[in-house]
Amino acid sequence: MRRDLGLTSAQAEARLAHEAEAGADAGALRLALGRSFAGAWVHGATSRTLTVATTDAADVPAIEARGARARVVPHSTAELDAAKAALDRAAKKKDTRDAPVWYVDVRSNAVVVRAVRTAAATSLVSAAGVDADLVRVERTKERPRPLYDLVGGDAYYMGGGRCSIGFPVTKGTQQGFATAGHCGRAGTATTGYNRVAQGTFQGSVFPGRDMAWVATNTQWTATPYVKGPGGQRIGVGGSTQSPVGASICRSGSTTGWHCGAISQHNTSVTYPEGTINGVTRTTVCAEPGDSGGSYISGSQAQGVTSGGSGDCSSGGTTFHQPINPLLQQFGLTLRTTGGGDPGPGPGDPEPGGTWAAGEVCAAGDTVTYGGSTYTCLQPHQAQPGWEPPNTPALWQQA
Repeated sequence: MRRDLGLTSAQAEARLAHEAEAGADAGALRLALGRSFAGAWVHGATSRTLTVATTDAADVPAIEARGARARVVPHSTAELDAAKAALDRAAKKKDTRDAPVWYVDVRSNAVVVRAVRTAAATSLVSAAGVDADLVRVERTKERPRPLYDLVGGDAYYMGGGRCSIGFPVTKGTQQGFATAGHCGRAGTATTGYNRVAQGTFQGSVFPGRDMAWVATNTQWTATPYVKGPGGQRIGVGGSTQSPVGASICRSGSTTGWHCGAISQHNTSVTYPEGTINGVTRTTVCAEPGDSGGSYISGSQAQGVTSGGSGDCSSGGTTFHQPINPLLQQFGLTLRTTGGGDPGPGPGDPEPGGTWAAGEVCAAGDTVTYGGSTYTCLQPHQAQPGWEPPNTPALWQQA
């Protein structure tokens, strides 16, 4: 509230207290006034003032007795609600994209229709048979659209194919997600789990590696979550690589959530399309459609589903493309919860220490390399070749 409403802490606390009291008073007056009630609203930085509207001047003393201001208006909320319901019914048979929003506005005692074209609002009102005196038309350039979340493990579609989101990411202000390269080539369009237009593959490597990322349109928001068991959301805290033998779980749109263990890192595997290098072998099962989906150990992102053998009925072996090389390849930043890094362990650097492969950093940690100081941008475990000057997605020079 301080950030978004421009309030001090004291104003925010006072506002919440006043709004709770106003809600109780408005509810009591609505019952007391019955059919003459015409709405209630608060105003002022701390919502100190409650105004209650009525169609009957005889109600004014009762309103003021509650400490509210009274306003006498021509239309009750019942009348305005009925007019709005008529617009709702008419809209089922009309194209309302040019008059996309309508509502009861108690402050102006009218039903407001917001329209890109005035003629579209007039047509809707006429079709509803609503008295024009009840309606106020407002011009707008807005065309509202639904908003959807990007969550690791959810399905996405490319033409007739289906894969799974690996991890939501950003590249500057552009949002999107990491996934497997074999799912699509640069320029391939995607739709989301709900078949709504979603985005386009920006980069893809396969074979050799199995990595890609999709930039999404503004209807989709990258979240720091993976779909876990029962649909619960698992927070992603960073991308520190877990060691061989560690537990690891996978989320995919075909088989959901399954777990196993890490068998080997730096594995090469040959598919019909060619050989993939640098993948991690696991005992987690997977099936077609799970491709691209998330591998996570605790809160740490591990990689995206590449391929494997077997299935989730009889068991199998799978391979995942590690996430950190994917992020570095395309200059991406993993969307995280802002925490969850396991913290320093044996041999990990003290803040301000010298960069070395194998060390774990948390966002905000500093290291020195080549005489310069660098700040860690996202939690990860350093790998050979990821020296700070070479990995701007992971390190920023001070």
